[in-house]
Amino acid sequence: MKYQSILILTGSGISAESGVATFRDPDGVWAKYDYREVATPEGYAANPALVHEFYNARRKGLVSVEPNPAHNALANLEMTMGRRGGTITLVTQNVDNLHERAGSKSVIHMHGELTKVTCISCGAVAHCDEEISVETKCEACGEIGTMRPDIVWFGEMPKFLDEIGAALLSADVFVSIGTSGSVYPAAGYVFEAEARGIPCVELNLEPSENAASFSEARYGKASEIVPQWVSEVLGDQ
Repeated sequence: MKYQSILILTGSGISAESGVATFRDPDGVWAKYDYREVATPEGYAANPALVHEFYNARRKGLVSVEPNPAHNALANLEMTMGRRGGTITLVTQNVDNLHERAGSKSVIHMHGELTKVTCISCGAVAHCDEEISVETKCEACGEIGTMRPDIVWFGEMPKFLDEIGAALLSADVFVSIGTSGSVYPAAGYVFEAEARGIPCVELNLEPSENAASFSEARYGKASEIVPQWVSEVLGDQ
């Protein structure tokens, strides 16, 4: 096996082929919505009903999309490496659940999850597949109107940064899949990995903004290049 400890970062490019809308493309989500209204604490405070409407629609949209071969390949990589004594840390900037539905067991959602909600009163986090509104009650504390999407909004700190930092220190390769290289702190991970002297691999539709820092790059559809890379790592080719 080529590596023993792999840190993988995924972005919207891996889910785009499944039909999940990207954010920063010319026809992406932020071309249709003002992020300040639906993806900031200030927007939620000003119009929580609009924010709930936005995320309810995105949560409902998960039903009509399926994991693609790239998601499936990473799930297989995790399972196979685990059997061989290796480890994978799969960090995603995506808020969809396609990695889990493909079979990945240990996924770090640094920007939150569509299928979770959190109470701004007591901090409780709950699984949620249904619509929520300003009338939704927190099952933990009983407060009404305090539930919000468990999503990291603009101006908020991403989740699990300590865990990701520890994974960076122990990884023997860093792999970035389907990311723009423009959203920090995730876009800076390649610089940290580069400083450690470990291989950095970019698998993307096109070069990212930080492409020059990767020691290896492959460009094309995630559903094609990710399974090929996984096969090579596992020694299937």
